[in-house]
Amino acid sequence: MNVKGKSILITGGAGGLGSVMAKLLAKNGATIFILDLPVAEKSASELIAEIEKEGGEAYFEPIDGTKEEDWKRVVESVGSKGKKIDVLINNAGINIRKPVEEISMEEWMTMMSVNVGGVFLGIKYTIPVMRKQGGGLIINTSSVCGLIGHKFTPEAYTATKGAVTMLTKAIASRYGKDNIRCNSIHPSTVDTPLVHERLKDPQFAQERLGEVPLGRLATADDVANTVLFLASDEASFINGAAVPIDGGVTCY
Repeated sequence: MNVKGKSILITGGAGGLGSVMAKLLAKNGATIFILDLPVAEKSASELIAEIEKEGGEAYFEPIDGTKEEDWKRVVESVGSKGKKIDVLINNAGINIRKPVEEISMEEWMTMMSVNVGGVFLGIKYTIPVMRKQGGGLIINTSSVCGLIGHKFTPEAYTATKGAVTMLTKAIASRYGKDNIRCNSIHPSTVDTPLVHERLKDPQFAQERLGEVPLGRLATADDVANTVLFLASDEASFINGAAVPIDGGVTCY
C-alpha cells in the first residue's frame, strides 16, 4: 500500500494507537508529524528515534488540539519545512468514564471540546492547505460507539463519537469537489496492556469478548493496518466511509 513520500499528521501520536500508526506509516515511506501535548515530548522523542533508526522521517509538534492558535502554528511549521499536508489523522481523544446521571456539565463539555472540538479545529486549519495543494485526506478516529449505542460505554463518550461520525460525512460531502476526502474508523475495544489486565475480571471479559463474533479483541495493529490502507493510493475512491474495526460488534 503506497504512502511513500506523503506527509501525515497524527494527533495523539506520541503513544497508544497513535504511535503504532506512526511507526507503520513511516515504515511504508511516509513522513510523520507527531502532534501531542507538550508533556508527551519525551515519548515523542523516543518514537522519532525509533522511526529514524528504521530509516524513516518524523517530527514532533507540541499542540493542545482544543486551541486554535496551536493549530495555526503547527500548520505553519509543517509548511516551513517544505512539507504538504497529505493526510491528517485526528486520533486524540479522552473518555471520562461516568454514566449520564453522574457526569457533570463541565466534564461533558470537556469531552466535547477534546473529542469533537479538536477534530473540528484540525479539519478547519488543514482544509485550506489541502485545497491549495490540490487535495488531501482526513481520517477521524471514532469508535463503534459512533455507530451504535453501546451499553458498556458512558453516554458522553458515545455522543462525542457519534458527532465525529457525522462531521466526517459532512466534510466528505462538501469538500469532495476539492479532492479532499474524509473517512472515519470505528474500533471496538482494543487489546492494550491496560485492557489486557482488566480481562482478568470475568465480568469485563464476558462483556467485551462476548460481544465480538470473532471472539477476540481488536489489536493496535488491526487499527493501524486499516489506517495504512485508507491513507494509501489504493483507497483513493473511498470518501465519507465509516469503517468498523470491530470483529462484527456492529452487526447486531
